[in-house]
Amino acid sequence: MLAKSTTCAVVGLDGYIVQVEVDISPGLPAFTVVGLPDTAVQEARERVRAAIRNSGGEFPMRRVTVNLAPADLPKAGPAYDLPIAISVLLSSGQVPSIPESALFLGELSLDGGLRHTNGILPMVAVARDEGFRSVFVPELDSAEAALVDGIDVYGVANLNQLVSHFRGDEVISPIRADANQIVDEVISPNGVGINSRRDTDLADVRGQEHAKRALEVAASGGHNLLMSGPPGSGKTLLARALPSVLPRLTRREALDVTKIYSVGGLLPNGSPLITQRPFRAPHYTISNAGLVGGGRMPRPGEVTLSHRGVLFLDELPEFGHTVLEVLRQPLEDKTVTISRAQGTTSFPANFMLVAAMNPCPCGYYSDPVRECTCSANEVARYKRRISGPLLDRIDMFVEVPRVDYEKLTQPSDSESSEIVRQRVEKARQLQHLRFEGTPLLMNAEMGPTEVWNLCKLDDTAKGLLNSAMKQMQLSARGFHRILKVSRTIADLAEDEVIGIAHLAEALQYRQSGESL
Repeated sequence: MLAKSTTCAVVGLDGYIVQVEVDISPGLPAFTVVGLPDTAVQEARERVRAAIRNSGGEFPMRRVTVNLAPADLPKAGPAYDLPIAISVLLSSGQVPSIPESALFLGELSLDGGLRHTNGILPMVAVARDEGFRSVFVPELDSAEAALVDGIDVYGVANLNQLVSHFRGDEVISPIRADANQIVDEVISPNGVGINSRRDTDLADVRGQEHAKRALEVAASGGHNLLMSGPPGSGKTLLARALPSVLPRLTRREALDVTKIYSVGGLLPNGSPLITQRPFRAPHYTISNAGLVGGGRMPRPGEVTLSHRGVLFLDELPEFGHTVLEVLRQPLEDKTVTISRAQGTTSFPANFMLVAAMNPCPCGYYSDPVRECTCSANEVARYKRRISGPLLDRIDMFVEVPRVDYEKLTQPSDSESSEIVRQRVEKARQLQHLRFEGTPLLMNAEMGPTEVWNLCKLDDTAKGLLNSAMKQMQLSARGFHRILKVSRTIADLAEDEVIGIAHLAEALQYRQSGESL
């Protein structure tokens, strides 16, 4: 007898509907899975057989063939366990019927219990978009699935409970919740689901007012930033304070980030929704695949895990040359494209790059207290580790000098992160109004057309920019990035037209990078 159920496959971050067909026919006992399954799907045979028996069912001692269609789509992961099991039970007559509009997801344990499964959010979302009315997921993942509105979510504890549900013995009630209300409550400032990461407050950073101003500008427009200074000057502390001044995630952004972490299996325990902007700080020994993603079945890398947040690269020149060069495409396109024999996968990578470096190998070049021990050639070789094309993609350069004793010991009179965040959010609101009706959210995302139409300069600013282009020998990309930063500075001042003061500050951030 032939039986069918429906499940979902995840390729990259995209979900695809998969039909599970089970045929039980006469012959020697066998259990075969076809349809381009990976090792985890092949191993489902043993999990399904044991789960059915340990749940009080009977596994048919006949020839069982499972087909996962479409056959040309790679199938990976253990989420196929539940749909295969329910199809076997349906084909053998142990379950009377299942709704055609239902989708099944979940990994089975040998005792029939359902375990946590990665990628629930994108799979439930595609089920909703494809017109399915209900989805059966592990009880542990029901809160995550409930973030998708427009579909009934059933949390299942074990296989026996699901069989009883379809027999009418013990009906499972769908989760009744307003998905939009859940998301809005969690990401609000007083939400109960705020993630536990504790960010550094700007008020805790002594001195470095110029660098703090640069952080505010970078956060307001989503600009890339490179800090240079001697060891212990506060570069890392400043970078870790950046998330505290970034605007809170919007509902759309929170769901986008959660989808990435769900597929990567990185959702915090008991937290179905990512509510804080990501802050990723990989070690400089990271590989290309670790940074941008990869693998036979491509998985998201650090640039994707930093989507809508911050990617912090400390000790930038210590990263491998090829590792830094692979950053060029995601910095420009805001996406990562990975090509494999099975096909091409794209991941989002719209992040703020914040990097820190010492000015030389010993770290004390131009330091007023300690003498630099590096030769001119050593300093030049050190700086050449960062290529010109990569530097050209960085909007702002800031020098972070040593903090003297008086500033370290005096009580801090700096603004708190919350005060700075309010100004940043106000500037972002202006940008949202400016880009309404477009996919753009921040000034840093503007292309040449938007820069030309939206970055209007007054006459004095035009004269200054003309002189700067000649003196600094800016590329077209550098020219556009200066205008984007100027637009952000004008937004912080709530000015419609970019004035000479706004442009001069933006040029100052660019000029600091001329020594690199």
